[in-house]
Amino acid sequence: MRAQLCTRIDKIENKPLSYEIVDDPKLEPNQVLIRIKACGVCHSNLHMIEGEFKELGIPAKLPIIPGHEITGVIEELGSDVKGFETGERVGVQVLYESCRTCEYCITGRENLCLGRKATGEVVDGGYAEYIAAPYDFISKLPDNIGFEEGAPLFCPGITAYRAVKRAGVKFGQRVAIIGIGGVGHMSLQFAKLAGAETIAIDKFENQLKLAEDLGSDHVLLADDAENYLLKIGKADVVMVHAPSQNAIYQAVRIIKRGGVILMGVLGDIRIVFPEEYSVISSVIGSRQDMKETLRIASMGKIKVKWTPYKLKEAGDVLLKLKQGQIIGRAVLVP
Repeated sequence: MRAQLCTRIDKIENKPLSYEIVDDPKLEPNQVLIRIKACGVCHSNLHMIEGEFKELGIPAKLPIIPGHEITGVIEELGSDVKGFETGERVGVQVLYESCRTCEYCITGRENLCLGRKATGEVVDGGYAEYIAAPYDFISKLPDNIGFEEGAPLFCPGITAYRAVKRAGVKFGQRVAIIGIGGVGHMSLQFAKLAGAETIAIDKFENQLKLAEDLGSDHVLLADDAENYLLKIGKADVVMVHAPSQNAIYQAVRIIKRGGVILMGVLGDIRIVFPEEYSVISSVIGSRQDMKETLRIASMGKIKVKWTPYKLKEAGDVLLKLKQGQIIGRAVLVP
């Protein structure tokens, strides 16, 4: 099959991806073979390739096929597979599989499992024509959602859904979303569904145009946000989705006393204890979170903004992402 291999840790400008012909995946008894129809391009793919996750042991191997938000069609079933048939439309999320037996797994929090495997970071991912995945960790794609539209639901969709739940967003709260990218434009919509007054903050005008189109109550350039919030009142919840230390510093300045800062990125945060705000984090989501995300999307309650690109263009797409030129989500199509 054709695949994009990350052959070394390097800046994306130095072209560390190699578009090659590699062996098809080998199918284990509990796995299905999926012909990939679409794979979203996540900012964390870029972080991994450029070495920002090395201290976390990511990537777990080299070379590796990146990509962790995948849709496709089942072409083959392992001998132990139950509940799926060939020809079914399915998706694979970041959570490739977990140990299934630890305290986190048996309480529905398998995204926290210490033995979890991440698609495209520990095992080969979706920048390819095929992937083999455990049947009990894939999800059926609703009939009314296309492959390209559906792929981003398996990372920014589920990540945003769980983040809004974790932040405890309530009706009438003022929620600021910093970074209106792949995850941010979904968090904005889930926060609105929860009944919040939404404030979209970004340093790029084109990202804010997307937020405006999605119905954000306020749309602010990052440089203007703090003065504006001093006038109308600080935020009850601030969700940080911009991969920027400056965004984290800004979150501390615009959160109200007793509020919640949701960290959706890596970074350092200063705790100002007299303000009594809470700092929480959120990581991908469970299998149940995935089902709920897909159900909400199938009801037409959220919209995915995506642009398709050819699989062979992956390196160029990641460079565009780094430069802030991707609106919503880029999706690779084999």
